[in-house]
Amino acid sequence: MNNILEVHNVVKRYAQHTALNNVSINVPKGLIFGLLGPNGAGKTSLIRIINQITGPDEGHILFNGQKLQPEHIKEIGYLPEERGLYKKMKVGEQLLYLAQLKGLSEKQAMEKLKEWFIKFDIKTWWTKNVEDLSKGMQQKIQFVATVLHEPQLIILDEPFSGFDPINANLIKDEILELKKKGTTIIFSTHRMESVEELCDHVALINKSHKVLDGPKKQIKEQFKTHTYSVEYLGDLSDEYADFDIIKTETVEDNYKKSTIKLKPEVPVNGLVRQLIDKVEIRTFGENIPSMNDIFIAAVNEIPQ
Repeated sequence: MNNILEVHNVVKRYAQHTALNNVSINVPKGLIFGLLGPNGAGKTSLIRIINQITGPDEGHILFNGQKLQPEHIKEIGYLPEERGLYKKMKVGEQLLYLAQLKGLSEKQAMEKLKEWFIKFDIKTWWTKNVEDLSKGMQQKIQFVATVLHEPQLIILDEPFSGFDPINANLIKDEILELKKKGTTIIFSTHRMESVEELCDHVALINKSHKVLDGPKKQIKEQFKTHTYSVEYLGDLSDEYADFDIIKTETVEDNYKKSTIKLKPEVPVNGLVRQLIDKVEIRTFGENIPSMNDIFIAAVNEIPQ
């Protein structure tokens, strides 16, 4: 698969602190790429290097196979976590200004802004000062500024921060629509439910190192515990040749719920057949690790 962005052995130091230590990441074209990590892990340092706000001390970055250059900025949209609108400027005036910085003519910008103002139902905001808008309203304006020039790569740092559920869904739908059009999105967030829902590929940075990288489905497979949950009527003993019962609890209506770990090389169908012979099953399913579980497990694997 072609990569829109390739980060090769990037190192970034600030005085005595190493923010990124030999980090390499490939971002495939046309996907939503989750860039994850605890606070202070190095994510923001990497994002700033991609946006050429700072430069790496070692290593390099390729954009569409070319070494990252100042002209590539016009192909990148960046929504920072710390919002940066000019509060005294009127909304329309500011968006026109930002669009022209990204290479659009005034006419092109006006045409595209009209579409977004209708789509977001914000037509009456054009002459308002940014400081007169709520935080959520300002977020909408900054999102429009980020995507207006239709960049190939969009970097969203905590894009749902400050949004109520309705507007968060509105932005989520727009992110998915951008993906359908072939836009690549780097999505940096602490909200693992958003990663579950939106991301195709994830990379996790912790303590300046990349500790996890790959398609989300593949990573979930890697972190499987090979455990299953079963709700049933009846009783299961403590010892079986093909599986171990990790824990059992009583739920409603005299049903019990057990967590079962299947032993290596034992097929799931074999487990189900054994359970059917012993108890009346109400539900059965594999325990698939959530991205939140994987995040915690991967971070805790790193020595302190």
